Amino acid sequence: MRTSSAADSAAAASGGSTRDFAAVDLGSNSFHLLVARVGEDGLMQVMDRLREPVRLAAGLDADQRLSADARSRALACLGRFGERIQHLPENRVRVVGTNTLREMYQGAAFIETAEAALGHDIEVISGAEEARLVYEGVTRGLEADMQRSLVVDIGGGSTELVIGDQRGPQLLESVALGCVVHTQRFFDDGQITRKRFNAARLAARVELEYLERSYREAGWDMVIGSSGTVRGIWRVLMARGWSDDAITRDGLDKLVELLIDTGRISAIRFDGLRDDRRPVFAGGVAALAGIFDSLGIERMRTSERALREGLIYDLCERNGGDAIRSESVLATARRYAVDEAHARDVVETARHALDQVAESWELTQPQHARLLEWAALLHEVGLSISHASYHKHGEYILRNSDIQGFSQTEQKLVSVLVRLHRGKLSSNVLDGVPTVWAQPVKRLAILLRMAYLLNRSRKPGVVPDFRLRASRNALNLELPGLWLENNPLTRADLEREAGQLKATGYRLGMA
Repeated sequence: MRTSSAADSAAAASGGSTRDFAAVDLGSNSFHLLVARVGEDGLMQVMDRLREPVRLAAGLDADQRLSADARSRALACLGRFGERIQHLPENRVRVVGTNTLREMYQGAAFIETAEAALGHDIEVISGAEEARLVYEGVTRGLEADMQRSLVVDIGGGSTELVIGDQRGPQLLESVALGCVVHTQRFFDDGQITRKRFNAARLAARVELEYLERSYREAGWDMVIGSSGTVRGIWRVLMARGWSDDAITRDGLDKLVELLIDTGRISAIRFDGLRDDRRPVFAGGVAALAGIFDSLGIERMRTSERALREGLIYDLCERNGGDAIRSESVLATARRYAVDEAHARDVVETARHALDQVAESWELTQPQHARLLEWAALLHEVGLSISHASYHKHGEYILRNSDIQGFSQTEQKLVSVLVRLHRGKLSSNVLDGVPTVWAQPVKRLAILLRMAYLLNRSRKPGVVPDFRLRASRNALNLELPGLWLENNPLTRADLEREAGQLKATGYRLGMA
């Protein structure tokens, strides 16, 4: 892993700007790469776009296993993308996987190979996080005259629906409805009949049934559609003279009739439609028609911006202080009534510990400090359920919550740290953690355990200015004067902790 300074030097040497950001969207139908430059005024200038129809979702069998052909297409594409962004520093590139990577059997093994091909880490994000990023990409720049909007993004494997205004998104949902999976389900043999299309349209509405009432009650002033599916439909309508600057219900109904009359996917030859869109067009039209039916939409504007642009803006935010994730962690802590003052004491102690051993334990990356801080702030969320095994409850809550700004991997890492902050330092808790994170997470957990124990009395200011020295598998804690003698409960806790760590191959010494 290159450090940011080394990568910035590499960028300068290769002629790349350190104000360039890259976003890679590993979608269910297509892989996208966007390279953009963001000015001090927040305006985005697109420097390059690449798109390849990998058709990842179409490569999954009934058991969610990826075919060899789809795997080969994906890795070849990532190799080409990797060449384009190899000069960019790690903190200016974000790569995310969406619905198909969420569903793929043994996806972790594929992701490890894909990361090697691309040269950058891949994050699998939740549907809610995907919806947030889509909304950010579509609405950024509209704030001055931003109306209350419904944003709809139909991908290959899922559809994201967000209602929001100038304050940001208020309702976010991701449903299992996409142009690839819907085409496979209803038009797999290539036949398009009225009966099949009506069934596909109704099935789309069924997927939205659980949110239909809440979304209609929330209301909106404007509807914006994004993604290749929506834009492809709009271009066909424009070419036929059935639309102006928006998709209307009347134009969409005419397109439905045209599709049914066409009869076969192989016969689709519509002006304005890219060749690689034809195989999944019928499923996309049925999905959009069902969405219009469910939510009573009459008119939908379209946007060229979507997830990629949201990723770029999110990267800028992360490089400028990472407020979104920090606010999300604080909001989660408050939702579960965490004792915030005590949590901040644990954070301060954990930071002090990390500062002293970061070099020795190879915990110098900014992400290491952030994970430790987030876990320290959230270590008591499980108390909202029960004190007994609350660290296990906390792990479950954090692993299964939608926390804005976080990838699934990041949530997993934070949840594992929360699980390991007390009790047994069980190695099986690390199952499913990416290999490169196994040792850092274990060491961060040891530091969090230390911070937890030193603050267990919950007395403000009780923790003295301790010193820590670390070697490969050892940690030596030095406390001033007679502090241990004057705090016998903490001393007993630390002695017990030394035994816990010894069982995992680490040694804790005290003085």
